Amino acid sequence: MGRRALPKIPTDCDISQHFLELDHLTPPFVPLEVFDNERPLEIEVGSGKGLFLAEASLGQPAHSFLGIEIARKYARFIASRLVRKNVNNAKIISGDANVFFADFLADNQVTAVHIYFPDPWWKKRHHKRRIMNQEFLTRVTRVLKPGGSLHFWTDVEEYFRMSVALIETQIPLEGPLPVPESSPHHDLDYRTHFERKKRQAGYDIFRSEFVKPN
Repeated sequence: MGRRALPKIPTDCDISQHFLELDHLTPPFVPLEVFDNERPLEIEVGSGKGLFLAEASLGQPAHSFLGIEIARKYARFIASRLVRKNVNNAKIISGDANVFFADFLADNQVTAVHIYFPDPWWKKRHHKRRIMNQEFLTRVTRVLKPGGSLHFWTDVEEYFRMSVALIETQIPLEGPLPVPESSPHHDLDYRTHFERKKRQAGYDIFRSEFVKPN
């Protein structure tokens, strides 16, 4: 099943300060050039409709937030959401996270990487497409600062256990650390739109956090 249609972006909504296209960027990625500051940088891989990116950036104004979303129409929608929320410390890139992590990010550059509810690629022959693979996680570890964190959530227990086992045996990160479940009081208390949908439907959510050793 494909993604649902998104609301149209108003014609008077200028997303140019929040929307970037990976194909139009030249490596390396320099936060000072993009955000005009060198605040701690957090990256979300697969930003969906942008709930986490918008709320986390508003909640932590001393950090810079960068989302990367492969679907261009979703990236544009996220940018419009950031505009509507008057967010000035978050931007969204339309492009492939594998390419961005491999070719644009420097060693020890990122404070946190967030991966929430990535596509599980249900069919076994498609498991190689999963973002939680050894090659990508090695790149994540490289770009994280010592003490930096990886946050991974999913509603698919098999995917969760496979990913945790991979990190524990092949990736030099410490964890998983316990992540307590919060009690949401309104719709914006969920980490993502997908979490809200699944929790309201009664599904379990599997959460993990890993830290790069100092």
